[in-house]
Amino acid sequence: MIKATSFITENFLLHSKNAEVLYHQYAKELPILDYHNHLSAKQIAENQPLKNITEAWLNGDHYKWRAMRANGIDEHFITGNALLEERFEKWAETVPYTLRNPLFHWTQLELKRYFGIEDILQPNTAKSIYKKANEVLAQKTPAQLLEAMKVEVVCTTDDPSDDLQYHQQIAKGNFYTKVFPTFRSDALFGIELRSFKSYLEKLSSCVAFPIDNCDALLKAVDTRIKFFNDHGCRLSDFGVGGPHTIVPFTRGEVEAIFSKSLKGDELTTLETNKYRSALFLHLGKKYHEYQWVQQYHLGPIRNNNSRLQEQAGADIGCDSIGDYPMAEFMSALFNTLNASDQLAKTITYNLNPSQNEVFATMMGNYNGEAPGKMQWGSAWWFLDQKDGMEKQLNTLSNMGLLSRFIGMLTDSRSFLSFPRHEYFRRILCNLLADDINKGLLPNDLEFIGKMVQDICYYNAKKYFEFT
Repeated sequence: MIKATSFITENFLLHSKNAEVLYHQYAKELPILDYHNHLSAKQIAENQPLKNITEAWLNGDHYKWRAMRANGIDEHFITGNALLEERFEKWAETVPYTLRNPLFHWTQLELKRYFGIEDILQPNTAKSIYKKANEVLAQKTPAQLLEAMKVEVVCTTDDPSDDLQYHQQIAKGNFYTKVFPTFRSDALFGIELRSFKSYLEKLSSCVAFPIDNCDALLKAVDTRIKFFNDHGCRLSDFGVGGPHTIVPFTRGEVEAIFSKSLKGDELTTLETNKYRSALFLHLGKKYHEYQWVQQYHLGPIRNNNSRLQEQAGADIGCDSIGDYPMAEFMSALFNTLNASDQLAKTITYNLNPSQNEVFATMMGNYNGEAPGKMQWGSAWWFLDQKDGMEKQLNTLSNMGLLSRFIGMLTDSRSFLSFPRHEYFRRILCNLLADDINKGLLPNDLEFIGKMVQDICYYNAKKYFEFT
């Protein structure tokens, strides 16, 4: 039987002695600051063993769902109500077909790092791996899984209406890992949606006053930002799909648009953009006021398969890369905030790899106050694989300062995803070592090693100033 040790060796992805030194002596043992993910604060707070590998691995993992569909697996075993072991066996059936997809590497890294399993997952190993993984998970709580990977910080992704009760519970506990909320503003932007009015009612109940005009909405937003800040939040996020733009607006126009929405009248595209423009700028100024880091995840086209969405719901792995223009939007937003000296630390992430240079050069326009204030974030979503990471690192090197980069994040819903930091660190070390070997960088491993440590840990530690 083929073992993962045949390729997941201690020098996996490291193709030279210099790469081995950079990884093993400088990167390997560093803690992890995972500043963007979708972990459940509730699960961390309650801290009960995960118990089942299917739930830990397949629930909410649209990467695996897409691979299973591509392998012809029936939806019953993907998002349906099939038995947990049956679902795991269908994933095991798919894994051998993921060769050269990052899922193959991630699967074997996770089996090895968390469970000590060396066998390659496939149909004839599925039952034994399922049994062993479940035995381990029965004894491991989320907090223990995080500590085992030296995860010092995780930042969850939270709606403005969240009461953060689980974050408060975690803060009172004796956890190795610090867990901070992130203010995810997406729902605030959906003024054109039928669900917007019901969302306002939900938000209104949080702030204990009616949201019946735009001023009341902005007051509610400010109230929630302060609430999040008081409970340790230091980051915001935005991830609405589609094209975005900043257009001129007046306060009166935005108030009229908001009132029109509350009446249930259909808004024009221009009206929606005026409202969103006002909200983008208001939020940006508040983030600066509270000295938060603002994040913008830009570029997906979501829920492309309407038939599957009707069957299984939204966000079930039918999103893809969009080809929207982004430069004008970022320029208008950041320049307007910068003009009044209200531009917060900012991280942008692009989903379309053809826009790598666009994002890298845009972020370089507004630096100067502190090292690396404006960050072009790590390769995101469809791009967080070896090729995508290398392209992001190379482009950032060519058009910015790689040495000031704040490194990797998981963007995951799984407590078993943290070997992705190892994956990134190995790729980074191999990339730099390759330049050393070609004579493009000085053969000074201590000097380059310090750069590796900064990218993997210390730059983020300074940038976010978590307490």
